Amino acid sequence: MTRLFRYGKYSYQYILLKEDRKTIALTVTPDLEIIVRSSQNATIEKVENFLKRKWVWLEKQLAYFQSVKKNSAGKEYVSGESFYYLGRQYQLIISRGSSTSVKLLRGKITLETNQGLRNGKANKTILNRWFAERAGIIFPERLEEVFPKFGYACPMPSLEIKRMAKRWGSFLGKKKIVLHPGLVHASKDCIDYVIAHELCHFKYKNHTQAFYRLLGEKCPSWSSVKEKLEKKYL
Repeated sequence: MTRLFRYGKYSYQYILLKEDRKTIALTVTPDLEIIVRSSQNATIEKVENFLKRKWVWLEKQLAYFQSVKKNSAGKEYVSGESFYYLGRQYQLIISRGSSTSVKLLRGKITLETNQGLRNGKANKTILNRWFAERAGIIFPERLEEVFPKFGYACPMPSLEIKRMAKRWGSFLGKKKIVLHPGLVHASKDCIDYVIAHELCHFKYKNHTQAFYRLLGEKCPSWSSVKEKLEKKYL
């Protein structure tokens, strides 16, 4: 359900999800949605007291994602701009060519185009296609690395790469994991964390204490990695 939370002169719309859990959790998504997850019997008063305690963090997260959206929208896809790839920031260099191609060359992302050097729309399409191709290679490699750590008897799930509005990954039964293509901008430990998170759902459907114990066993630094993923690469 969607509710309105007021605190002083501030007011926020938030989505309240009742789940099989004991604690209350707060998430701010890249599209500025505020999601609160609580136990089935948590009162609105308890939830909103939690939001008041988290108010400073909430304001910081909203301000951060607002700045990210502004900066992302301001990209012109011309030489000199920088883009993250596997956790490292690369300068984009655009040059003329007889066809289109993208390469990592001497610490830079070099894009050759026959569409005009300052054709931002075409450059964006070319660059994003390259990022998608790299995701199609890297994500399966990381899944093959992480999956054996769980010791599951079932076969390794298939992998789908799909843009999702509210999450980095999704678990579909025991046959498929979906990953957001934007993860290709993040470092490998962030990609591994998202994969491990989804693999934990093989055993625990909901985010229970047992779920987080398993996540902590397989990805001991998951909390700091999650914070880095949300603050640095979005």
